[in-house]
Amino acid sequence: MRRTAALCRAAAMLCALLLIAAPLATRFGLVPWQLGLPLAALALLGGAVLLPVALVLLALPAWRGVRGTLAAGALLAALPVLAAVVLIAPGIGLPAIHDISTDIADPPGFVALAALRGAQANPLARTPEVDRAQREAYPGVLPLDSPLAPAAAFARAAATARALGWRVQAEAPEAGLIEASATTFWFGFVDDIAIRVRPHDGGSRVDLRSVSRVGQGDLGANARRIARFREAFSAPG
Repeated sequence: MRRTAALCRAAAMLCALLLIAAPLATRFGLVPWQLGLPLAALALLGGAVLLPVALVLLALPAWRGVRGTLAAGALLAALPVLAAVVLIAPGIGLPAIHDISTDIADPPGFVALAALRGAQANPLARTPEVDRAQREAYPGVLPLDSPLAPAAAFARAAATARALGWRVQAEAPEAGLIEASATTFWFGFVDDIAIRVRPHDGGSRVDLRSVSRVGQGDLGANARRIARFREAFSAPG
């Protein structure tokens, strides 16, 4: 029993350490994301298996003598499970797409960032399948209409992007285009954003497009990014 409890705790500790090490190693370029993501997924899966096992053994009277070890294992295994709930659960049921635009028919384009994305990045060409999946999953992702004149809306859009922590890579006021990048917290993945400002009904229409450089699905991250911009841009003051 002691050996089994110790093994359970050691495995849970390994999962907890892997949960931290895999994203950090990916973020700092020590391992490619194609390896970092599976390692993190392995940590999540291991925690999901070990936590119920440890809890069941804790409830058995025969294991009373090793409850301290089992409790430690359960706490360690709970960390990957909690991470899965926080990071993955919001994306359950969402389509495996990584390109979200407020204007599906005419999405904002990338100019300066097109070359910076790299040869291994996801393609920027949208497909009818992606358009259909976005319409079904994110019907609330729509253009932002503003009473501001185009020049004022452009300046506010650029300021909003910076306030959100995005790195503004290029500004073209004559084209009404702002290009920026955002880095994800966990793995340090870079997503690119195009913000387009056009005259509309005496004011302006602001469109955004957020595209992940790597990965097939984004677990809703790009749509949430656009929603945060919309909220910040529209906030008074």
